[in-house]
Formats: sequence, C-alpha cells, structure tokens
Amino acid sequence: MKKIVLMSFAVLLLSGCGLYTKYERPDVNTEGLVRDPLNPNDTLSVGRIIDGQWTAVSGQDENFGNMPWRSVFTDPKLQELIQQGLDKNANLLNAALNVKMVEEQLKVAKLAFIPGFTFSPQGTISSWDGKTTKAYSLPVTASWSVDLFGNLLNQKRSAQMALLATKDYQVVVKTNLISNIANLYYTLLMLDRQVEIVNNMSDLTKDTWEKMKVMKETKIGYRSTAVQSAEANYYSVEAQKTDLLRQIREMENSLSLLIGQPAQTIARSTLEEQSLPTNLATGVGIQMLNNRADVHAAEMQLAGCFYDINTARSRFYPNITISGTGSYTNNNGLVNPGKILLSAVGSLVQPIFQHGQIVAGLKVAKMKYEQAYNTWQQSVLAAGSEVSNALVLYNSSAEKSAIEAKQIEVLQKNVEDTRALMASSSTTYLEVIQAQSSLLSAQLSKVADDFHKMQAVVNLYQALGGGAE
Repeated sequence: MKKIVLMSFAVLLLSGCGLYTKYERPDVNTEGLVRDPLNPNDTLSVGRIIDGQWTAVSGQDENFGNMPWRSVFTDPKLQELIQQGLDKNANLLNAALNVKMVEEQLKVAKLAFIPGFTFSPQGTISSWDGKTTKAYSLPVTASWSVDLFGNLLNQKRSAQMALLATKDYQVVVKTNLISNIANLYYTLLMLDRQVEIVNNMSDLTKDTWEKMKVMKETKIGYRSTAVQSAEANYYSVEAQKTDLLRQIREMENSLSLLIGQPAQTIARSTLEEQSLPTNLATGVGIQMLNNRADVHAAEMQLAGCFYDINTARSRFYPNITISGTGSYTNNNGLVNPGKILLSAVGSLVQPIFQHGQIVAGLKVAKMKYEQAYNTWQQSVLAAGSEVSNALVLYNSSAEKSAIEAKQIEVLQKNVEDTRALMASSSTTYLEVIQAQSSLLSAQLSKVADDFHKMQAVVNLYQALGGGAE
C-alpha cells in the first residue's frame, strides 16, 4: 500500500509539472492574412483566377498550393530543366544530407533509453620475493539511466521536431529551386520576344533612315538633320538589342548554375507557346500553416523549444542510474582458474546547489520558446504578404497588358500614317521618329507585363507552399 501511495503521488507530481506533456499548437493570428488585390479594405480567404483576373469566391474546391509542379509548369523543355535541377542542384543535395545527419542524431536520442555496455579487459603481472602473480579480469559493464522524470524522453521529442524542421527546410529549398528555374526560364522567353520586337523595329527604323536619305537628295529643302535623327534612332534601337543579348547570356549563365551544369545555351520554346493555369482556386488563411514548409519548420522549432523547457525542468529532479558488472576474473591471482563475479549498483544524484545553472537554464529555455513563437507568427504574416503581393502583381500586370494592347494598336496605326504623310511632306521627321519610339516602348512594356503575369503565377505557387511531388 505504501508503494502504491508513493507511486500515485509521483504520477500526480509529474503530471502537475508537465514533464511528460506533448506540444499543442498555440493560438496564432491569421486574421486578415491576405489582402484582396482589388479592394484594399477587404481580406481574402478563397479566390480564383477567372479570365485573367483574381476574383474572391466562396468555398474551396481546389488548392493551388497542392498542385504538382508538372501540372503548373507544362512546358516540356522547362520540365526537363526543373528535373535536372532537382537531380543536380548542390543546395538541394546538401539539404538531403542535412536530413540524413539529423536522422542519425535522432537515432542517438532513441538509443539513450537502452543500457550502455562497455568491455574493458585488464591484466597485471607482479613479482614479490621471487614469486610471480598473474591477475586478470574480463569485465562487461552495463549502465542504464532511468528516465523517471522525462529528461531523455523530451530530448528525443526535441530531436524529432528538429528532424521535421530539417525535412521542411529541404522542401523549402526544393520549392525555391523550382520557382527560380521557372522564373529564369520565363525571363529568357521574355527577352527572346523583346529581341524579336527590337529586330523588327530595327528594320523599320533603317527603312525610315534610307527613305529620308533619298528624300534629302531628291527634294529641295529637306534638311540633313532629318537624316541624322533617323540614323541616330536606328543606332539607339541597335544598342537596345545589344543590351538584351547581354541579359540573355547572363540569364542562361544563372540558369545553368541552378541546374548544376557549365554555363551554356538553354534550349527553350517561345513566350506565345506558354500555357499556365488560369482557372485556379486557392485557400489561404489558416491553410497557410499546413502548406508552407517554412512556416511549418518554424512551428517545429517552436515545438522543439517546448520540449527543451520540459528537459530543463527535469534537471531539477534526481538522476537515477543503475549499473551492473559481470566479470570473469581470478581476483588478483587468488582464484585459479577464474570465476564469474557479478555486481550491481544503483545511484541517485539529486541536485541541490548548482550555482544557479539549472534555474538559469529553465529561464533561457522559456525565453527561446518566446523567440520561436515570435518567429513563427512572423513567418505566417510573411507568407500572407507574399500571397498578397503575387495576387496584386497578377491583377495589375493583366490590367496593364490589356491597356497596352490597345495602345500598341493605336501606335501601329500612328506609325503607318506618319510614314505615309512623310512622303507628301505633310509631317515632320520628328513625328515619324517619335511614333516609332513610342511603339517600341509600348511593345517592350507589354511583353514585360505579360512576363510579370506569368511570374505572379510562379510566385503564387511558391507562396502557397510549392505544391506536391
């Protein structure tokens, strides 16, 4: 009865101090996590891209954050590049090695529950008054720490949280890699299209230059300054092409580095051939806690700090160790042949005065938990901000592209009309050059905004957690 009472008291004591309690997710602020890109006063819980515009909807039938990357990025050449990056990227390979290292540390934490064994054979030879004595001992010692107060258990749980956080980091590296490859690939397609536009404009400005030279030679009063301005305009267009070609080479070098190959030409399709998802539902808010690997990793670090607090608390309680030794020995030469000697020892170490180290350790563990909570909360807010930025980029780029399409249509007619009027001297050369420059600027701007719309889809894919395998 006395033992039962003592055991019951011990159970109540342990449950009261929380040494064996498991981590439970604390409250986190997710209210108003994502802004509606069309209404700055509203927040968005579920939305859909419909006809090129982000629209808030009710319900949730599909989560963009759960889509496999092959379903988002359907260009076969891009898929080949992404797969090569997943196979060869150094950062991703190192992230996989980090997971294996933490797995080994977790194994050590689990093995702490079983006894440790040591084998330390000894032998001596001594001589006294001409008599030689041989002594030997072949001991096997086992030592077992009784985890009565949860020290080892909480260390194991903390190691498990560290493993989950490391695996989350691996997912983050993978998601960032896929997104960076896609962004660089689409950047190359944008630059290719801009080079094509500049080449067409180069031909047009050169033709204008040639016509002005002919008009100067055949028409009285047509000044050389007109020819000079047309020539300068042509060189300006050629300079833009040179700059674009340099950017293409730099993007190819960066993309080659990401996929683990020497810098070289990247095989690719065209901007017009791309087909990104345009009708997607995506859940945000509390869903962000489950899909974002970096947010989940921050929570796993918080959980690890929770178990570190339990470990710090357990240091206030006794450390109980049971040791046993089995030895085959001749007992300093007194027994021949040797005999088996068995012994067992139990020890209890209760800390009394440790110069404030145990108390300070608990306080520090609690402060680290508070820091981890703040980091987790901030990661949730940052994730919501990234989704908001991706949505507003998509909407604004789509809106600008539609406006620029109308502007280009007007400017193309303006170029045709001014060139026609130039032949009858009904317009000045400056109007022709200005019309051509405005058209080129609008065309390049529209291509950039089309790219930004594609980039917004990539950013949204990344901001919602990167999808499944």
